[in-house]
Parts: sequence; structure tokens; C-alpha cells
Amino acid sequence: MKFNNGDIIHGFRVTNLSHIQEVDSDAYLMQHERSGARLLYLANNDDNKVFFISFRTTPDNSKGTPHIMEHSTLCGSRKFPLKEPFVELAKGSLNTFLNAITWPDKTMYPIASRNDKDFHNLMDVYLDAVFYPDCLKNPQILMQEGWHYELDNVDAPLTYNGVVYNEMKGALSSPEAIMEDKAMEELFPDTTYGVESGGDPEVIPTLSFREFSEFHRRFYHPSNSYIYLYGDMDIDETLKFIDQEYLSHFDARNVYSAVKTQSPLPKRKIVEAPFGISENESLEKKTIHALYIALNDHIT
Repeated sequence: MKFNNGDIIHGFRVTNLSHIQEVDSDAYLMQHERSGARLLYLANNDDNKVFFISFRTTPDNSKGTPHIMEHSTLCGSRKFPLKEPFVELAKGSLNTFLNAITWPDKTMYPIASRNDKDFHNLMDVYLDAVFYPDCLKNPQILMQEGWHYELDNVDAPLTYNGVVYNEMKGALSSPEAIMEDKAMEELFPDTTYGVESGGDPEVIPTLSFREFSEFHRRFYHPSNSYIYLYGDMDIDETLKFIDQEYLSHFDARNVYSAVKTQSPLPKRKIVEAPFGISENESLEKKTIHALYIALNDHIT
């Protein structure tokens, strides 16, 4: 093992270590002492190096704030004031993976590359994007990625538009998606799983810039983050870079982002929800039935 329990490497204290036979890797759990960030490093001989930083983002409404924030952080930052750094990276980088993903309870920013310099640059872009995004000082990014009013001409009706707004109109247009959303809403009404983290197009236009900014200040802090590193890399230089360029500028704080347990579990009920069909379609044989069951953590 390269490190021992209790070792401190560039501000990261090793809190646990083990060897994982299935992936032939030495696993190191670490905690950044100043910022509170957690880190997992899997050391092995794989030249495909992986990095991601994720935040537990637990919304209590369906305005799509986690999803819109995921898009918006990648629209320019302190070091990289481009309109769409993500698009430029996708075109010019040597990456083997590049994405950003929103789940009901977390937001993740993963990258991978076989080239050392490219890996370092991608990591720098993503860390700067999540901690110092331009979207906090430029409301037009929220308008572009989230929602805005649109008027084609003086006689046209006022409509809504936006990247996430349109994306979610498509994502929630199928009967299966509507059914699953309704089921989650009924099964987990008191948790983050009972709302649409991606955003409900009916609700997205109620998101304000102030609420959007506060969401970042609340959840996008190192104390609420988990960093993952994998592969054959200069881990000393990598940890040094993450510490000196980013984490050492933050003090640890308490961030409440816990995922509640639904209690009590809902009683059995029958729920109906409508879905759209084309104007000329028949209503015959259009009904879809599904059975959803919620189990608590203690049932075996």
C-alpha cells in the first residue's frame, strides 16, 4: 500500500484502506481536513484515469434546480469564461468519457482520459466549473439553460423556452415516464424521490434566480462532495493540485442534504394519471396498468 492509515497527503487524511480483489485495486478513503471533502482513490495499473466530483443534491420541489444547475455550471467559470466549455472539451479533448448527470438525490461530474495532461486539464475545468461558475453572476445562463419567455413577433403568443425546459418536455412525454413520476410522487411524498429532480415543465418557470443561486451555495460546497479517482496516476501531484487550487480555499461546514426515509409507508391506493395522444388516435386500448410496491430498509 502506498499510504497508511492516518497519513496526511496534501491536506487529505487517510481514514481507511483495503485491497479490492475484484478490480485489483488498492482503495484509499480520505477526508480533506480543511474543507471536509471526502475522497475515494482506487490505485491500479489501468491507464484510463477517471475523476469525478459529486454532490448530494436533494430538492424538495419539481422546479428542476439540480438539473438546471448541472447544465449551468458548465457554461463558463472563473478560469474558463467561455460560453460552453463543455462543448469545446467534447470537440477537442482526448477524453474517453465526459459527461454530467443528475439523479433524484445527487449530481455527478465524471471525466476520464488516458493522457496525463488531458486528464489534468479536464479535472481543472470541472472543479472550476462546480465551485466558481459564471451562472451565479449571470442570470442569462439560467434563462438559457432553465427557462425564459419567448415572443416570435408582436402578434404571437408568449411562450416558454429553455434547454432543460424543452428537454424535460420530451423526457416526460411518454406514458411510461408519466406513470413512473406519478408512482414516485405517491410512494415517497415526504422525500426527495417524490419530486422530479429533472424538472416538471409545468413547474420549471417558477424557478427564480435567487432560489437558483441559493441552491448552489447550499449544496455545492466541498463538505457536501465526494471525489473519486481511479487508475494509474501521479496521486501525489493530483492531490496537491486539488488541495492547493480548490479545496484549501474552503472551510468545512455543516451541509444538510440528508435523504429522508419515507415514514410511514403509504397505504395501498389506486391512482390515475392522463397522458397525451395525437388528435386522430383512438382511445381504445390506450390504458396502461402498473403495480408499484415500496419496501422499507428492514424487510428481507
